[in-house]
Amino acid sequence: MCGIALVVSGVRIDLSSIFVDSTSQLQQPQQQLVFSLDDLKAVLRRRGPDSLGCKKLLLNLNHQEILLSLTEDCVSSSLNNEAQLLFIGATLQLRGLIPVVQPLLDASRNILVYNGEIFGGIHVGSDDNDAEVLMHALAQCCSCNSYRNGIVCRCKANRQTSIVDVLSTVKGPWALIYWQNSSRTLWFGRDAFGRRSLLVHWPTMEDSRLLLSSVSPPSSFEQILGLEAENGNSKVNFWEELPCGIYSLSMDVLDGCFVGEIKKHEWSNAMLKELINWGRILVEPKSEEPLLSHCQPHGGQNNTHSTSSDIMPTESGYIHASVSVSVQNVLTALRKSVMRRTSLHTIFQAVTCDRRQEEHSPVAVLFSGGLDSMILAALLNECLDPSYDIDLLNVSFDGQFAPDRISAKAGVKELRRIAPLRRWKLVEIDADLSNLTSETKHVMSLINPANTYMDLNIGIALWLAAGGDGWLHEGVTYDDEGNQQRVKYVSKSRIILVGSGADEQCAGYGRHRTKYRHGSWLELHEEMKLDMQRIWKRNLGRDDRCCADNGKEARFPFLDEDVIRTLLDIPLWEVANLDQPSGTGDKKILREVARVLGLYEAAVLPKRAIQFGSRIARESNRKNFGSNRAANQASAGTEKIGGAHTCDHNSCLNPVIVNQSSNDESPLLDLQGWRSSSSMEIMEIPDAGMVVELIMTVACEQGMRFAIRE
Repeated sequence: MCGIALVVSGVRIDLSSIFVDSTSQLQQPQQQLVFSLDDLKAVLRRRGPDSLGCKKLLLNLNHQEILLSLTEDCVSSSLNNEAQLLFIGATLQLRGLIPVVQPLLDASRNILVYNGEIFGGIHVGSDDNDAEVLMHALAQCCSCNSYRNGIVCRCKANRQTSIVDVLSTVKGPWALIYWQNSSRTLWFGRDAFGRRSLLVHWPTMEDSRLLLSSVSPPSSFEQILGLEAENGNSKVNFWEELPCGIYSLSMDVLDGCFVGEIKKHEWSNAMLKELINWGRILVEPKSEEPLLSHCQPHGGQNNTHSTSSDIMPTESGYIHASVSVSVQNVLTALRKSVMRRTSLHTIFQAVTCDRRQEEHSPVAVLFSGGLDSMILAALLNECLDPSYDIDLLNVSFDGQFAPDRISAKAGVKELRRIAPLRRWKLVEIDADLSNLTSETKHVMSLINPANTYMDLNIGIALWLAAGGDGWLHEGVTYDDEGNQQRVKYVSKSRIILVGSGADEQCAGYGRHRTKYRHGSWLELHEEMKLDMQRIWKRNLGRDDRCCADNGKEARFPFLDEDVIRTLLDIPLWEVANLDQPSGTGDKKILREVARVLGLYEAAVLPKRAIQFGSRIARESNRKNFGSNRAANQASAGTEKIGGAHTCDHNSCLNPVIVNQSSNDESPLLDLQGWRSSSSMEIMEIPDAGMVVELIMTVACEQGMRFAIRE
């Protein structure tokens, strides 16, 4: 994980090719964004604590000729007839043998700042740093600028490839900024799924600079809040998530001024285009097609410890012969994905050279004890040398009573059953929202441009979990906490496996069930496609910024290109069967994978989002709205931070379960924790109609009688 940034000044930039109405973009009512470079470098350094570097490229005019000079002076300046490109790179080094300092500069004076991992497409040797390998590959690229003039590139005849071709080939998460000196062209962009953050400030009339950064500086966020207050709380868009893709800015001279046009380029990799377009062939089953896998999964709820001697070797491990081909393929793809992200040759070896091996946990898991995190933990156990510990990071805002804490403890017991020789370390990160005033303000800056209470709640939970500052239970036995001592512990893992992408691809959200029940398989498919095509904007940029701020890198095995391809190749009705209840039909394919791994208890757990499982949503609702009920009336899930909490009674329902089954001893349904509890809590979701539908769905599935009152 690295922090990268660019400041371009002194160039008149044409945005017409990427905005339908570039004039309105330039005329947005904004003041110039004011922040110090020291402020920007400080926030980037939190992402990349190993090194920080800066290079300034100056373009000067001499009788219509462009003269270039390069300096490491990181002071921003603005002179007539001069353009300036300021590159900043902070590095968290996770690959290679020799320390690397960004920005990278080669003999041809090309400049690269890179935040990402190459897991395929370009060969990276076990001792190599992937940023240096990418720099070398980009240096071999064509610089004819044929795309500017609409002519056919002849470089391929000379066995040269294009920058677009190279970046389209890369498998893995990335964001980069690259100056190609020979063509005087700036390239920037992020991978097709947006797994690494890159924010942009497009030039406006008031602020003509082009700004790119992994994260917004705190001072600019404070300025935004002040301007929004002055403007009556209207949204001020200084920063936005850069849409996924590859962009170029070619420098030229016109009437004695530097000018440039930004273009967005199409991906050149056909397979990647298929993934982006979410090209699933088998969406709707034929009338005679049963909604079952070709073979029933091994094991089940009624035979939780059954075994089989029918085990067959595969390319990446062993799988029970009784498992369907689809489940085998998903498990194999996931296992390879985890292996790619956790192999020790892909972890900067200097990190471990001064530590005793048995004391180091190089990889951690963001751990709720739910289906996705349990699968990742089990696969990590298969991929990581047995001598290493595995940190399981669990955050709670309700001590030992939060649903995620309860399921995490149960999950650790199940992991110890299938892997008793592994040292599993459940890191209990306890938090009190009322004591996190400065931390909350810091996370508000990190999630920017996201700005709802839901984003903030998720961001705080992720930020605390990634920090790894918590407690361990240590003792003679793991089975009896009464004989264990709770000791302070801070996880040093630099890599964190996160389950993002599992719900989007396997129909894990409640809205997927709604679409299916109100529509069809096709509507379910379209909703899942929409989720994957907007995950970069709604989730991944925010999550990347919150995790990376701790000097940790979040890696997403479920968003590996080969995993996405494998899931798309499977008929949708084998991925999910939403005629079945929650905890069975949603994410059906992953539940079968979990059973193959021996995770029988985890295989039946229902979906629970981190803001509800950790109980931060409940605490936030009480703090900011007074109660869960008031938060629901204000549509807290989409309520802007600091906005007015109002509710029109004619349009806001106040749904409450007022009656249940005739058995008075039955507990009420806990919607926030998705478990049985003695109290009812309302979920933080966008509109009250969804609350009513959720109550009806879950209550019906569990045989409850209910009534809704307004």
